[in-house]
Amino acid sequence: MSEQVRIIEMGPRDGLQNEKTAVGVEARIAFVEALVAAGLDTVEVGAFVSPKAIPQMVGSDEVLRGVGRLPGEFHVLVPNEKGYDAARAAGAEVVSVFAAASEGFSRANINCSIAESIERFKPVMARAKADGVRVRGYISCVLGCPFDGEIKPKAVAGVAKTLWEVGCYEVSLGDTIGVGTPTKAREMLRAVGTEVPIAHLAMHFHDTYGQALANLYAGLEEGARVIDSAAGGLGGCPYAPGATGNVATEDVVYMLEGMGVRTGVDMAKLVAATNEIAGLLGRPPVSRVVNALNAKRSSGR
Repeated sequence: MSEQVRIIEMGPRDGLQNEKTAVGVEARIAFVEALVAAGLDTVEVGAFVSPKAIPQMVGSDEVLRGVGRLPGEFHVLVPNEKGYDAARAAGAEVVSVFAAASEGFSRANINCSIAESIERFKPVMARAKADGVRVRGYISCVLGCPFDGEIKPKAVAGVAKTLWEVGCYEVSLGDTIGVGTPTKAREMLRAVGTEVPIAHLAMHFHDTYGQALANLYAGLEEGARVIDSAAGGLGGCPYAPGATGNVATEDVVYMLEGMGVRTGVDMAKLVAATNEIAGLLGRPPVSRVVNALNAKRSSGR
C-alpha cells in the first residue's frame, strides 16, 4: 500500500476525557508537544464542554493557546455556540461537532434525539463557514450501541450524509464501544461511502474486543485513508461499561509501517510520550507495541 494514511491523534482529548485522574494544563501541553515532536502533526487537544460534565477538559482554552506556537493542526470539540465562542476566543481554526448513529446513545450522552443534536450545532456550522473555520463531524456508535444494540449501516449512512451536507469537511466514524468486526466495518464503510466520498471519511475504532486493527485493515482495503487513534490506547466511554480506549497510535503505526506505509512517526519518541502520560495517570499503557518495546528495553535486548 503506497498511498498516504493520515493519523489524527486523539490522546489529549478523547483519550484523557474519561480518565479518573485529571491531568493538569501544563502536563497536557507537554503531552501535545511530545506528540508533535514524534511526528504527529494533527492532534485534538481539548473540548469546550461543561466542566461539570467533563472536568478533565477544564483549561482547554489554555491548552489550545499553549500549543498554538507549535507546527501542526490542532482540533477542539465544541457542542454548541457557547463552546464555539470559547474555542474561537482561544484561537481555534478547526473544531469538531458530534452526533450519534443511535437514538439511545444520543439521549444518554447529550439528552436529545439525533435530529435535535444536529439542529443544535447548525448555528455553529453557519458561523464557522462565515469565519473560515473548518468543521469535522463525529458519529458515535457506528458498529453497535450499549442501549440499542446492533446499528444498521443505513442508519450510519443517513447521519453521515447529513453531517456532510451541513458542511463538515470530514466525517469520523466511531465504534465507540469497540464491538465491531471486520466484515461489519467493511459493510458500514461501503454504506456510508455511497453518501460521503471515502476520502472524507475517518475511522475511529475502539479496541474493547481486540478487533480495532483488523477493522482498520478492512477499512483500508475499502479505500479509507484517515485513522483516529490515541497514544497508548487512552480513552473509554462513560456510557459504555467495560468499553476500553481508542486503538493505540503505536499499534497503528507499527501495522502501517509493516505494510510499507510511511507515517513519519518516530516510534521511540511516541513511546516516550506515552510512557510519560501513563506515569502521570498511574497505570501502564494498553498498547501492545509500547509494552513490547518497554519489555525489550528493560531486558537490554
